Amino acid sequence: MFIPKKLKHRKHHRGDTWGKATAGETISFGRFALKAMEGSWVTARQIEAARRAMTRYVQRGGKIWIRVFADKPVTVHGNESPMGGGKGAVDHFVSVVKRGKIMFEMDGVTEAQAREAMRLASYKLPVKSKFLIKEK
Repeated sequence: MFIPKKLKHRKHHRGDTWGKATAGETISFGRFALKAMEGSWVTARQIEAARRAMTRYVQRGGKIWIRVFADKPVTVHGNESPMGGGKGAVDHFVSVVKRGKIMFEMDGVTEAQAREAMRLASYKLPVKSKFLIKEK
């Protein structure tokens, strides 16, 4: 799983997921892409599960770029902890994905293979997504 090596701040505020992505909304590396159609938090486990689904389908053919990285720590309190006990310990990491963000890109495979691989990956993610093809 992908987690950051070091952090500037150990614990973050929640923030928002509404609005449109201001960066990463165009296909930059590959020919095919999976674009988020709504905003949400995507955990490191979900990103890894989607990556595995795509890689297994194309049988290590082609090239896959992961355009999201889970670098936001999410904290969780223990059960029955009292008020005033402070912020909980870091439990997992998430990536804030806004509407319009390109999450995965792929190249070196046919369109049918890429479409099916992205479809399998989209089932692993908590956001509605759309398959895109780069115009030449």
